[in-house]
Amino acid sequence: MRSSPSFSIPEIPIGEHWTTQECVYRRLRNAILIGSIVPGSALTIRGLADYMSLSPTPVREAVRRLSSEHAIEILGNRRIKVPEMTVGKFEELTRLRIAIETHAGERALPYVSDILIERMRETDNIMDIAVREENFDSLTILNQKFHRLLYSANPNQAVMPIVESVWLQLGPFQRQVLNAIKSHYLVDRHKEIVSALETRDSRALANAIEADVRDGSERPGWEILAKTTGQKASA
Repeated sequence: MRSSPSFSIPEIPIGEHWTTQECVYRRLRNAILIGSIVPGSALTIRGLADYMSLSPTPVREAVRRLSSEHAIEILGNRRIKVPEMTVGKFEELTRLRIAIETHAGERALPYVSDILIERMRETDNIMDIAVREENFDSLTILNQKFHRLLYSANPNQAVMPIVESVWLQLGPFQRQVLNAIKSHYLVDRHKEIVSALETRDSRALANAIEADVRDGSERPGWEILAKTTGQKASA
């Protein structure tokens, strides 16, 4: 399994009090979030365990948790796979992203400080380097960090688990989308988000977040799905 081109499971920083099962869960979850496992890849619990030099038990429990989050499908005979994207699912997830993340951004706005804005600007500048270098792992992680910084500014927020659930289901397909982004993402929407935060303009912020989702995920995603399924976005 180590030589398989269909997936990789990057190492991540380990929490001091994490159990082995928690480590496996978070490592697999991260791999799915950043798209390191290709949708539809045929995997086995034993193969994943061998890859991570572990027994199958903690992997089995981690897979069970990820299955409950709709990030992994359990096929039987100890086989699993990351679900392939469908037209209906993609439409639902992108619309959810827009609705939830514009809500999260607007609710966080009153709590955004100049220091936070500067952290977001620095993150976006590093993303620019990752784009030029086509470092997709870093690009994905930094993009999630940028949005998480904003949404988590609201001390009363309950939205991040919902946002991350959507990201988790989109992650593997979003990695495929990255190759098509350059033809769509002609305006840096993150800089528009930062500008809206600086002026404390909630409407401009919501518009920038929506445009970011549409340019960075929805439009190139539909381009890929149209080629593979023949279906286009519904009106």
